Formats: sequence, structure tokens, C-alpha cells
Amino acid sequence: MDEKKLLEEAAAARSRAYAPYSGFSVGSALLTADGRVLHGCNVENAAFGPSNCAERTALFRAVADGYSPRSFRAMAVIGDTPGPITPCGVCRQVMAELCAPDMPVILGNLRGEVRRTTVSALLPGAFVLPPARPQGPES
Repeated sequence: MDEKKLLEEAAAARSRAYAPYSGFSVGSALLTADGRVLHGCNVENAAFGPSNCAERTALFRAVADGYSPRSFRAMAVIGDTPGPITPCGVCRQVMAELCAPDMPVILGNLRGEVRRTTVSALLPGAFVLPPARPQGPES
């Protein structure tokens, strides 16, 4: 799938955002290894802490749907920003753990501006623990 189509998918996801407090809607589209596109949008809450960004919504959905972390091919994110949108720090950290460091990330805005980057470029020196070891009597 080309990046233009992936950004269109992110724009479709953006239309479903729930942002009554900020009025700032964001959409994301995560391309899986098997070619499926999983959408994410921001979902706000009056308490603000329980709110969730579009990037994390798509990634958490992917894991909940059974996709293995680091198996994703690309992500596009779009918002109504002066330049191409950038993920927040929390989303960058989640991306660093759940996506391959060289996974393409396409950042866009509603004016058609696009910036191409990677997960590792968004968060150099990311904090990532080694994979958890199985727990139990044999470990």
C-alpha cells in the first residue's frame, strides 16, 4: 500500500475521533504484515488522564486482535496542524516497544504536507526492556 492511501485511511479514522474537549481530532492507520489496515483515533475523557491518542489506539487494537509486536509494516498519522503532525512522547515510547525501529511512519496534515520518518528517528535512545521471560516453575 502506498503512503498516500495509508494517509487517506488515517484521515478516515480521524473522522471518528471523540474530541469534545480539545476539538483536536487525530487519526492513524497501521499497516500490518498481512496487508490489513487497522484504524486508530483519539478518544478523550473529561478526566483527561484516561484519554488515548490515535497512534496508541491503533497499536493496542492490533495487539488485542492478535498481531505480534514489531510485525507492522508502516503507520500514518494525520491531524489539522500547521505542518505534518508529530506523535506525542507517550506514543513515541509505545511505538518504540511495539514497532520495529526502522518501521516507516508517515506524518501528514490536512493541507497535504507529508513528512516521512521512522520509529527510531522519532525517539532516539528509546527505553526498551528485553522481552519478558516465561514465568513458572521451569524458569
